[in-house]
Amino acid sequence: MSNSGRLTDPSYELIDEQHECSVLYREHGFPHSLVRWHYHREYELHLITESSGKVFVGDYIGTFYPGHLVLVGPNLPHNWISHAEEGQQFPNRDKVVTFNDELVQSAKQVFPEMESLSNLLERAQFGIEFFGDQLIERAHELMNQMSEASGLTRLSLFLILMELLAKADKYKILSSNNYLLVTGEKNIQRLNLAVNYIVEHYARNVTLEEVAEHVSMKPTYFSKFFRQATGRRFIEFVTSLRISKACELLSNSEKPITDICFEAGFNNISNFNRRFIAAKNMTPSDYRKETFERASERWSHAS
Repeated sequence: MSNSGRLTDPSYELIDEQHECSVLYREHGFPHSLVRWHYHREYELHLITESSGKVFVGDYIGTFYPGHLVLVGPNLPHNWISHAEEGQQFPNRDKVVTFNDELVQSAKQVFPEMESLSNLLERAQFGIEFFGDQLIERAHELMNQMSEASGLTRLSLFLILMELLAKADKYKILSSNNYLLVTGEKNIQRLNLAVNYIVEHYARNVTLEEVAEHVSMKPTYFSKFFRQATGRRFIEFVTSLRISKACELLSNSEKPITDICFEAGFNNISNFNRRFIAAKNMTPSDYRKETFERASERWSHAS
């Protein structure tokens, strides 16, 4: 994996405000200065259009692919790190819509219809991932239209998009509230270095002491710091990455489960099975069977 995700910008992202726009639209690729563990006061709707990799929202760890659509609330840390070979770039990876809470609250005073978004925005405090081919396709279409629009046209498209998401019935809440927001440029530099290093090396026996040394911290202090910042103990974070990788391989390959065990970073099959069942409430073979059946259902409905 490329080291291009290893960046040292502060955690707080100041969104460039445009006084003539209450809803901002941006696109960026990978690598990019925004690919880091960060937060901001705005809501962010984030659509992946290129690449796959690992997504972090609060204390949630998962895998993303093109079509990955997530709404993140204010001050909720997040990051998307693409799997990339050395020097590989994805110039059009993200479509992003940002808006602040003042827009919504002010609009509620004038337009009672805005109250229909309240539940959606409350859930967004923990991050929401949306599912469904038709919903993702429609959201993608609306975001494309927003990229070319301005003024009232962009605002009207935004409201249509928000109503679409508010009515969605296929979604997943991503984060718990087990983490505390880490602030300060030096702390966030270290956290970004740690997370990126772990993502690069979790498939082997990476240790807390090794990562602590990498970010120039004593192991005991790093352990406490990392748990506060991510909501997980170090070993829980690494195990979650490995389980996520195993799920990816089970869903998208026919590799033997024993091979997947070692490729994901587990050192023996019994430990792998135990950890997988604890995380997914099913065995790896049952998980593979279930994902295959779901894929077959989608294909049958599509045809």
